Amino acid sequence: MNLWYISLLLCVLITSGCSNQNTSTIASVHDHSSNADQEKKPKLEVEVKTSGKQAAVEIKTDLKISKEHYGKEKVAGEGHIHMYLDNGEKQGVTDITNVLTGLTPGIHTLKVSLHNNDHTPYDVQRTVEFEIK
Repeated sequence: MNLWYISLLLCVLITSGCSNQNTSTIASVHDHSSNADQEKKPKLEVEVKTSGKQAAVEIKTDLKISKEHYGKEKVAGEGHIHMYLDNGEKQGVTDITNVLTGLTPGIHTLKVSLHNNDHTPYDVQRTVEFEIK
């Protein structure tokens, strides 16, 4: 009798595990959450060229850099740049080319990050070291 009960229980479990309804519900929930979690992050490349006591910074990104909406409402795919030289104060930037002047000789670190118009981060950043001789 115990063997019959165990066999019946196994058949019920196997049958319920193979149900199309459960599988599509799981896939549907999974698909929904992955779409909600996937916000397109913009690309970011940073190039620094030095000359004397200055550094020319060129930023390549597919983010639409918006001077007119800086500090305003968040718009998907639009924003501005934050730059931090040697862990200093944040500089809000709305140009893809910038020149840092009056730099002292030595190794410098430049952190560049992308932000929405309202300053919330896209969680995309690059850190570049360069030397002023």
